[in-house]
Amino acid sequence: MKIGIVNDTPMMVEVLRRVIAESARHELIWIARDGEQAVQMCAWQLPDVVLMDLLMPKMDGVEATRRIMQDTPCPILVVTSDMDTSAAKIYEAMGHGALDATQTPALIGAAGKRDAAALIEKIDNLGRLSPDDMAAPVRRPVRPLAPAAHGDLPPLVAIGASAGGPAALSTLLKQVPSEFAGSIVIVQHIDAAFAPGMAQWLQQQSALRVRLAVEGDLPRRGEVLLAGSNHHLVFKEGSRLGYVDGAPTDVYRPSVDAFFHSIVRHWEGKATGVLLTGMGRDGAAGLKALRENGYHTLAQDQKSCAVYGMPKAAVALNAAVEVLPVSAMAARLQALLAAA
Repeated sequence: MKIGIVNDTPMMVEVLRRVIAESARHELIWIARDGEQAVQMCAWQLPDVVLMDLLMPKMDGVEATRRIMQDTPCPILVVTSDMDTSAAKIYEAMGHGALDATQTPALIGAAGKRDAAALIEKIDNLGRLSPDDMAAPVRRPVRPLAPAAHGDLPPLVAIGASAGGPAALSTLLKQVPSEFAGSIVIVQHIDAAFAPGMAQWLQQQSALRVRLAVEGDLPRRGEVLLAGSNHHLVFKEGSRLGYVDGAPTDVYRPSVDAFFHSIVRHWEGKATGVLLTGMGRDGAAGLKALRENGYHTLAQDQKSCAVYGMPKAAVALNAAVEVLPVSAMAARLQALLAAA
């Protein structure tokens, strides 16, 4: 795959160049020293994956990500040497369409080898995606939803998101009132290392309590649970949440499809499925399964998406009962709860 590096620090550029050179599967096609140059280079020769730094002169990585995803969309991986202090900018870049983030590997030592391997794995995964990767997914067999005693289970809002998800989730959660009678569970494509920071960031946007989902959780009214592992978050027996291992070949970890299919199998209450912005097609088949089993389903419209991939795949499968801008979703969810 063809790789573009965006970084203004010569030593970091050399580290990334060496990591790419050691992988026979990848080729470095250009290096940009700032975000402005990166936008120009993508317009000149579009790579399969862009490795984007955040703090640079002229134009930082956040604005460069926004411009690239607006003009010449392609997979962008944020690669930064300071994960902790860059957390806010990482989420901002993801809001504009960056797919993931990782640590810049060290030049030497065991930690450097580990981080280099993690970087190559992320490049491999991102390189397998494209905005045109719209082939219909394989349908998984699902059993019909049995008539269930809803008991004290709150209405569930199940949300899947990927590239551009943080900004879309922020927009949606800001509009959900504190007296919201449902429970929200989110699967966002993000590395487990960033999940705690993202939960804290979303808490600042929401009047509801936001936290990471843990094994055995039972969704509660007025609470937002976020997948917090590289394993798949799913519903298990008794309508409780838990984590399961995915296959080594899974591109999406956690998987929105695995999450949505588990609702059909194990959730005993009412639910609404929501598929937000993202590259690829994860969640489309799962949203279709939800609709086929009587659940209401929503997909984000093209205009409000940072990357119109996952919702587009869902629309192509006729998986969405409604297609809405993300700014209208909170009000629609409130109306659905009131009608129920």
